[in-house]
Parts: sequence; structure tokens; C-alpha cells
Amino acid sequence: MKRREILKELTMIPLAGGVLGTTAAMAESSKPKWFQKAAAAVSAPGPLKPGPQIYQSIGVEPIINCRGTFTIIGASIELPEVRQAMEYACQYNVQIDELAFGVGQRLAEVTGAEWGMVSSGCAAGMNEVTAGIIAGGNPEKLIRIPNLEGFEKTEVIIPRSSRNVYDHAIRNVGVKIITVETIDELKQAINPRTAMIYMMPGDEPWSVKSVADIAKPAGIPVLVDAAAERLTIPNIHLQAGASVVAYSGGKVIRGPQCAGLMLGSKDVLMSAWQASAPHHGPCRNNKVGREEMVGMLAAVEAWATRDHKAEMKMWVSWLDTIAKKMNGINSVEVAIKEPAEGALDNATPNLTITWDPTKLNITGQEVADELSTTKPRVAVGTGYRRGAASATSGPPTTSISIAAYMMGPGNDKIVAERVHEILTRKRSAPKAEAQMKAPATDISGRWDVSIEFYTSKSKHTFIIEKQDGNYLYGTHKGEFATRELMGNIDGDEVRFQSRYSVPGDNVVMTFYGKLAGDKITGEIDMVEYVNAKFTAKKATFPTNRQRINIPAGRPLST
Repeated sequence: MKRREILKELTMIPLAGGVLGTTAAMAESSKPKWFQKAAAAVSAPGPLKPGPQIYQSIGVEPIINCRGTFTIIGASIELPEVRQAMEYACQYNVQIDELAFGVGQRLAEVTGAEWGMVSSGCAAGMNEVTAGIIAGGNPEKLIRIPNLEGFEKTEVIIPRSSRNVYDHAIRNVGVKIITVETIDELKQAINPRTAMIYMMPGDEPWSVKSVADIAKPAGIPVLVDAAAERLTIPNIHLQAGASVVAYSGGKVIRGPQCAGLMLGSKDVLMSAWQASAPHHGPCRNNKVGREEMVGMLAAVEAWATRDHKAEMKMWVSWLDTIAKKMNGINSVEVAIKEPAEGALDNATPNLTITWDPTKLNITGQEVADELSTTKPRVAVGTGYRRGAASATSGPPTTSISIAAYMMGPGNDKIVAERVHEILTRKRSAPKAEAQMKAPATDISGRWDVSIEFYTSKSKHTFIIEKQDGNYLYGTHKGEFATRELMGNIDGDEVRFQSRYSVPGDNVVMTFYGKLAGDKITGEIDMVEYVNAKFTAKKATFPTNRQRINIPAGRPLST
């Protein structure tokens, strides 16, 4: 699956691999939220004890990663060559510019790029590349960022299909983002203020070559975000005309988690390095250590010599171990899918285990929840398909998915045993879902909402336009936008959910609380942004009545 497709599907990735949809979230809102579960999962911490139990020593249980290279679960495991290089690098001091030049030259030799740079993560590298291009190597401009008054180049063009949560790294420089829908719009958007084009690799018409063919004659650099891709040598994006291609060090390449790899134009990357630590300026906060720089180089050198076909074969064998363990389980079907030849983004074999939830009395989400919250913990993906009314369409199916590329040796046997035990366990049919209680009252109308975040307060408004039994419909007005609101009332328990979406960002807020008279008090689940508290008070209107008269004519005085 391509990174852009994952971004479209997910706001964030909890361990079980999915965020509850609107209906499910409403039904589950009375249960503890994921962040409460996460807090509850941490036992009483003790002193840190280096060794195989280092995480357990402070009360945190590690995870077998069958999900993917998501930062929220630690992404990849560093290669032994990387750990060894970083261990030696941390024992000596070095002049950081000299190290950057040495690493840059060696990265160029290994990858065939003109130059290389190591950053403190892929997003940090994109931030530095943007700042370097905007300043053009001029430190007088550099230290003014993000105040771009007087700058010649202040705009960055991004195709709509490439807008994502990571383009904050571009926006943070202070540039104006120009979003384009078509290739023709891209051509028309280029002007003397255009500093750069940022994009994710895509299919036609948004291939890197198609964009570069337009950008190069105009002298516009193209930054390609290939964070989760496999590294190609020679680099296909640079060959297609990209100026710089950005990779995450802690994903497929299995370098340091806090490192990014930038490859491409030496002039652009030298300007980006100028903007980053150890130098002072706008990107000083993106400091990369000597250990990460050497570790990233070690990962790239290892990548250039690894037997990738043998590695893929090993991954498939792990999934085969798990698949065979599922033989004979009622209604269970397994399918292993290998990535297509030449696939780059999150290219890994995947195992899908599918079954009829009415026969095993458990859903994929419930299996994933148990795997992620009991020892040994395992992170997997989930899927579900409802059976249609027609008898010919087949029964409902539910599933879990297992990605192999971030698993370790022996993990396959552990995962096989865990999944087998859960699916073969005898369990009763689930009880019918309890119906909601009659609403305590009609709560339609306007509600003035006070929200307490960690360090600030905010005033919002609910307009409950319609109450249809237990179901509520209306609007939620925040500080910057008004969005649709839906929810339900179960006795005196009230739940609302709204979604604020803008290009590159998505904020989902689920309000859940108790109604007491004209007041609702409770908490807000903000998914990856954790939680907040709220109080909503029903608005009152003046009781006096006044007839509105229509003026007889134009005013004779003011």
C-alpha cells in the first residue's frame, strides 16, 4: 500500500491498527479511550535496567511489530551494523561540518547521487531543504525565516494528491502553499515567487518525471517525499528529474529512527545543511547527532550490499509459518500477498487471516485488541466486511493482517501461537447489543461550550438542530471553523463527534459526558492529540417579545 493511501485512510495508528469509525466510536464511547488504555498499560516504573528487559524495567511492555514502520510504535529495528557504527561514533568527538561533508561525499559514492545529507528525521530534512531553498545560501535571509518579507521566493506548489500531515515541515518555514489539482494548474501556478515544488511519487499525470519536465525549464527545484520507500540505486526519482529525494532513516532502510536521508543536488543540500544544526538559524531545533549521521551512512552502505531477494523470501517464510498454524480452524482462510515486482512504498509480504465472526464469535478488531493489550504484545491490522441482504453475497467476514518486514527472527512462532490460541478458544455468542435508554430530555438548541486543554481554554458552540429519538444532528463551531456534528443521547449520557478537515490535516473530536439539568460535563477524545475536558451549558434567550417593524421609507436622519 502506498504511503499516500495510508494517510488517506488513517488519522493515526493505534496498536490495533485502526481508529473507530463514527458509528462504532459512538457505540464504544462509554469505554476507556486508547490513551487511557495506554496509560493503564504502564505498570509501576522502577529504575532503568539496561539489558533485554530495559523497557519492562520502567513498566513498559514492548511490541512485536506486524503492522509496519509507523513512528507511533517505534518504526523499524536498527540493523546490527547500524548499532555497531553508532556505538563507536558516540565514543569520540568530531567537527560536525567535517563529518557532514565526509558523510555527504560517501553517500554520493554509494548511491550515485550528487550529494547526500543526514537530518534528524525525514520531516526535519524536508524542513531544512525548504529553508535552504528559500534563503538560497544567504545567511542574512536565513536568520529572518519565517518572516519572508522582502524575499523573492515565497511560494511552494503542492499537488492536491500530495497534501498530507507531513507538509507541516514545508509550511513551518513561512511559505505560502499553492495547492493545484491538475497539471495545467501546475503550469499556470509557476511564477517568479515559486521557490519549490513538493510532491509524493505518484502515477500519471503526477509522476516525478511529468512534474520535473515542467519545473526544470523554469528553474524550480522539486522535492520528492519518499519517506517509506525502498532505496533505489541508482535513484529512480533523481533519474526522473527530482532535485532532492527524502527518505526516513527509521523505516525500510532500518537506520536510526531519529534520522532522515536526503539525496540529490549538492547546491540545494549544502544550503539545507547551512540551515540546520550545528548552525544557528531557523532549523537549529532539528539537531542531528554524530551517532545518527554515522548510523545512517552505515544503514545505506548495508542496504547497498544486502541480499534483498533472500530477505523477501525469509519474510514470506515467516508468514507461511503463521498461515500453516491456522489450518483446520473453523471458517478460517489465509492468503499471503507478496509485493509486485519493483514496488517501493511499504513493500512487504502481507498475510491476511479471514474468518466468519458468527462462527468464531470474535471480530478481527477484538483479536487485534487482545493481541495489543496482553503479553506478548503484537500489533496487527484489521478488516471487516458486512454480509449483504442477498443470500448469494456470502456471510460477513472479519480479518487481521500481518506485515512481515518489521518482524524479527522467532516472532513468527510467537505470533502463530498467539493468534491460534485466540481463534480456537471456546466462547459464547456475543450478547445482543443493548438498546440505548430513552433520552433524559430534548437537548436540541444552542450550547455554549468551554474546553480545557492542557495549557489553555477555548470557547466553542454546539447547535443541536435535530434530535431524532436517541440520535442528534447539528453543527460544531470552533475557534476557526464550523463543522458537522452528530451524536446520540443514551439516558443522561451524551456523545458527540465532529471532524475538522483541511488540506494536510484532520482533527477528530469525540465528546462524551453526563447531562445534568442544563449542563453537560465530560471529556474529549482527540485521537492522536490525546484528551481534554469540556463543559457545555445550554444557552438561554431573552423572554421579552418585540414586534419587528418594517421601515416605511428611507431614513430622514442618521
